[in-house]
Amino acid sequence: MQEKHWKENTMEAPEKQLFGTNGVRGIIGEQMNPELVMKIGMVLGTMRKGRIGVGRDTRTSGPALSRAIIAGLLATGCDVVDLGVLPTPAVQYLVREHFDAGAVITASHNPPEYNGVKIIEGDGTEMDDTQTICLEGHLFAKEFTLAGWESMGTLSAAPEMIHEYITAVAGYWKDIDADGMTVVADPGSGPACESTPQVLTKMGCHVVTINGMMDGTFPGRMPEPSPEGLQPLSELVRNTGAAFGVAHDGDADRAVFVDETGEYLEENEQFALVERFICSETPGIVVTPVSTSFLAERIAEETGSVVDYTRVGSISVARRMIALAEEGKTVVFGGEGNGGLILPGNQHCRDGAMTAATMVALLKSSGKTLSELRTTLPPHVMLKDKIHTDSPHELLKNAKTAFSGDTLDLTDGVRINRQGMWALLRPSGTEPFMRLYVEAETEKEAEAFRDEITRVISP
Repeated sequence: MQEKHWKENTMEAPEKQLFGTNGVRGIIGEQMNPELVMKIGMVLGTMRKGRIGVGRDTRTSGPALSRAIIAGLLATGCDVVDLGVLPTPAVQYLVREHFDAGAVITASHNPPEYNGVKIIEGDGTEMDDTQTICLEGHLFAKEFTLAGWESMGTLSAAPEMIHEYITAVAGYWKDIDADGMTVVADPGSGPACESTPQVLTKMGCHVVTINGMMDGTFPGRMPEPSPEGLQPLSELVRNTGAAFGVAHDGDADRAVFVDETGEYLEENEQFALVERFICSETPGIVVTPVSTSFLAERIAEETGSVVDYTRVGSISVARRMIALAEEGKTVVFGGEGNGGLILPGNQHCRDGAMTAATMVALLKSSGKTLSELRTTLPPHVMLKDKIHTDSPHELLKNAKTAFSGDTLDLTDGVRINRQGMWALLRPSGTEPFMRLYVEAETEKEAEAFRDEITRVISP
């Protein structure tokens, strides 16, 4: 079947319609249901014949949707291995090592009533925009290649394969001995309840857990690890004398931290500290989206490295890292300023357990506490707002006109660059609103810039 780009009733360049920045998501019983997921499986099986690995997070709708996508894949003649409940980066690692493609049933950080699908390519990265548009085209056109009775796929289960991923992550920093360092892990009742504590324990840490039982109702906190929701983690860190606390989102491809005093480490500060740790050893190219703090550039200058900016989304970052490496460039680090870090020596995807392991290595190497390390970063204040609007493209048009005298970057949305500050306006890829990021060296400057933008674009 010939692959084609599809967009109904338009001559414009095609865009994704169901899938967002990271997969397709929706509320169960409304936008998201087993029928849709089965058809996605039928399209994936049509496009990517072979052996497919399927995993899921802990959401209550996970069993129904995972069986639906498995049914679609089997119907096209693919052999499917059910990997069970495990983090998205674990599925990505195992797909790269053993499968022709993969799928994860997850809605990542969205609330419990949501679920969705992420499609994994054979190299372990998420499917890119071009191929996702092709997948949507087949889906909307109901173009499936179904197998006959004699060619149906086979189904097997291999939940034990996660241990290969755990061993690989725990052994990445092989020269680091955690030597009994106490760490508090908060998997948020998600799929890393077993894997992250095992990784840290194998590194030599003493691990204490909170929200450590898998539960798709998320009784302890929501899947998005917010500073407010992590107060119990902070208290446990202080009470146990831990070196830090680490928390995951709903599919554990991200990790965020609190320091030894229980203070939340802003994700861009986390990015900068790990960047400094990596680039001080091996200077090179750091790949990150236009939504990341200017700390990335300042640390790059400090370590003799350079920053390469992409569109928002781990898919864009990962594929840019791969492309630069194929050109012979030294790509040493990447990720987003949201706790989603990518270490190319591990795999080209966000990996929450690897990020936790790297924090252990960073602290043991520096000999400093996390609170001490964060004081060494340049001053910065980042504000993040949501603008609910039915006309996101109109707001972007207004911004381009109103701030034409500034330096604009249109890589993704509209980024307005000024001396010592910047702002980014872009529609959310996963939820129905416009995101506004503003960063400056002081809170007063950041608030003034934010107020100017909101006043101008939405009078």
